[in-house]
Amino acid sequence: MKFFNFFTQELAVDLGTANTLIIQNDKVVIDEPSIVAINRITNETIAVGNRAMQMHEKTHENIKTIRPLKDGVIADFQAAEALIQGLINMIGEKRKFFTHLKMVICIPSGITEVEKRAVFDSADHVDSKETYLIHEPMAAALGIGLDVEEPIGNMIIDIGGGTTEIAVIALSGIVTDQSIRVAGDEFTNDIIDYMKRKHNLLIGERTAEQIKINVGSAIQDLTDAPPKYPVNGRDMLTGIPKQVFTTHSEVAEALDKSITKIEEAVLKALEDTPPELASDIYKTGIYLTGGGALLRGLAKRISGKTKLAVHVAEDPLRAVVRGTGMALKNSHRYSFLIDRRSI
Repeated sequence: MKFFNFFTQELAVDLGTANTLIIQNDKVVIDEPSIVAINRITNETIAVGNRAMQMHEKTHENIKTIRPLKDGVIADFQAAEALIQGLINMIGEKRKFFTHLKMVICIPSGITEVEKRAVFDSADHVDSKETYLIHEPMAAALGIGLDVEEPIGNMIIDIGGGTTEIAVIALSGIVTDQSIRVAGDEFTNDIIDYMKRKHNLLIGERTAEQIKINVGSAIQDLTDAPPKYPVNGRDMLTGIPKQVFTTHSEVAEALDKSITKIEEAVLKALEDTPPELASDIYKTGIYLTGGGALLRGLAKRISGKTKLAVHVAEDPLRAVVRGTGMALKNSHRYSFLIDRRSI
């Protein structure tokens, strides 16, 4: 048995709508956008990750870029396989035919049985011999150092690219959860729509993402407001490229409806929480993880709505993949890991 373990390659995968991260030997070895560039004529994969993202919205008719995941689940099966295979190949370790590949992949808590099977099938096609799934809120809780096995209630809000996962965790299980398909991608679309309405400017996803990073905000009255940000796009009236300036308060206005939906889901999860666990959450507060946790003023806004302390995790972007890595190391111990037999 030890001989076979020597040839085991263990990977923890945060297969996200916007970015995919992979941990091997406790180290993040892959952090790339979840996107694939494909030749339309030959159907060959041209690039994955950052190289494919550089081509996104700039391709000619022979090349298409695909984001295989939508709302946290696989929307394009073949492109998802190409993405996973391409990223595993990037790790650079020579895979021998007898290598035993073991993977733990994190998934949204609101995923259906059919969507779980799609993840297992994608793992099978990249030759994974042993595959486990873990729900994102559980992975996030592990990643920020919470003891999920204790009889203490902890509330996690994980705002990713496709979904926002809200869960109350205790005794190695999710007691109550809300999974809504309002997250980073929805914020990006809100910004694109706002720039059309307010400035008659057409912009692409990549530009909207940069606006979100540079001047994104959940509230208008920021104490440390970023400077105005120049935005380049196409004038909808003249068709000529132009530049306008936007501010954090404009972005806060653009994102208001989506953030309100997240607040409503948080309140619904709290409403469904058993009173003893609610008592714990009052003492411990709410933990915010995922890329959305980096949005300026979001913790303050949720705290104002719930009247609870809100803690933004250290390095929130990697909390889920770190937790997935911990689950991978202790797969024999954690009962909440899902394997093929349990679906």
